[in-house]
Amino acid sequence: MIATKTVASYIGGRFRESKATTVDQIPNPATGETIASLPYSTRDEINEAVAAAKKAFPAWSDTPVPDRAQVMFRFKALYDKHFEELSALVTQENGKTLDESRGELKRAIEVIDFACGAPTLTMGTNLDQIARGIDEELTRFPVGVVAGITPFNFPNMVPMWMIPVAIVCGNTFVHKPSQLTPLSAIRIAELLKEAGLPDGVFNVVHGAKEAVDTLLEHPDVAAVSFVGSATVAADIYRKAAASGKRVQALGGAKNHILVMDDADLELSAPHVISSAFGNAGQRCLAGSVAVGVGKVGDALVKELAKEARDIKVGPGTDASTTMGPVIRAERKRKLIEYIDGAEAEGAQLVSDGRQVSLSDGFFLGPTIFDRVTPNMKVWKDELFGPVLSVVRASDIDEALSVLNSSTYGNMASIFTSSGKNAREFKRRAQAGMLGVNIGVAAPMAFFPFTGWKNSFFGDLHATGQDSIRFYTRHKVVTTRWL
Repeated sequence: MIATKTVASYIGGRFRESKATTVDQIPNPATGETIASLPYSTRDEINEAVAAAKKAFPAWSDTPVPDRAQVMFRFKALYDKHFEELSALVTQENGKTLDESRGELKRAIEVIDFACGAPTLTMGTNLDQIARGIDEELTRFPVGVVAGITPFNFPNMVPMWMIPVAIVCGNTFVHKPSQLTPLSAIRIAELLKEAGLPDGVFNVVHGAKEAVDTLLEHPDVAAVSFVGSATVAADIYRKAAASGKRVQALGGAKNHILVMDDADLELSAPHVISSAFGNAGQRCLAGSVAVGVGKVGDALVKELAKEARDIKVGPGTDASTTMGPVIRAERKRKLIEYIDGAEAEGAQLVSDGRQVSLSDGFFLGPTIFDRVTPNMKVWKDELFGPVLSVVRASDIDEALSVLNSSTYGNMASIFTSSGKNAREFKRRAQAGMLGVNIGVAAPMAFFPFTGWKNSFFGDLHATGQDSIRFYTRHKVVTTRWL
């Protein structure tokens, strides 16, 4: 047995245990052993966190922007200093491999780095003499108290899409991390405190739907950022918008990767496999549908099956592991239901992930289906696990028709040696993030994360200049001196 700890909340600059009666046990997904106990925050405690953020807002929003940026510089230095420790924590609570956790930390640091540029990023504009004797200027101001609701799959990176930018723009923040992976959130709070962030500017509360609803209903929460499933994203968007809040809600995905018959399969297949099975398929940019276009279908399936056989499933702490577990036993059961259902619907099983022999933890091996069609549930639904569907298309028109018929529009990629095919794809693919000969088309932090359709609800996306616009509001001042 390993020692367990109780996960604290962080309210008004103090770490404290909740008085809640609802308590979750947090397992290590690779072993099933309990590593922590998580009391859900009570409604009163969440209200206290919002009150602490509201109290801290006037002084923090009045703090000069370069001084706010200095906190981010110190925060980034602490992330660099504790890089391996933070990576190991992600692996412990999420299950991904250490290399995947390190990749997540690098992406998190990118956003902190971006936020350090706040003195430039938050600049307004002005125009002298818009009319005779009259000048006009646009100035950015913080929004107020903002809430961030984040998922289990990237317990460090996704919170960093929100926290550094929101704070450096002068807002105060209440973070509700996933109840499945709460440990990284408290470590973030510790590092922000060490970086010199004033008490109350950042707060952490815990829970599930009730905690989210409390934040959505709270009159002092001015904006909400969310990342999670499409169903919940749509619900959060409706509730937050109805109560007059600014909202960005990132939902699910069903990302298609087109493999043209002019593509180099030896180069393409490993990227498709990495996209589909990286992080055990638990990411909103996972390539979960491979579309073999033209005559490439049989060769593509054969190459994908060969690559899948080389994946080593195991604990993320093992250096030889290339794919870790899924997050919980119930998630594994649900994925097996999808695999059973796809077989029943007539999809051809090429690689069966149900055969993993590991007895501890929540492991499922890479699963590949061929001859999947858009009327099958395995194609329609976001599975969020290591299941790859292969669809056949006669040409790029049919392939794009399949891609565009999905209710999701997060990411899509094409592998091709043809500039014509690439151009057709870029112009016609209905997804917000596109890759050409790229398996995971993840934008850098200074570009926005631009999902379409049911992959995003709102107007301003996470990261990049969109995030600066989301976390600030404008005043336009017209001046004449008589």
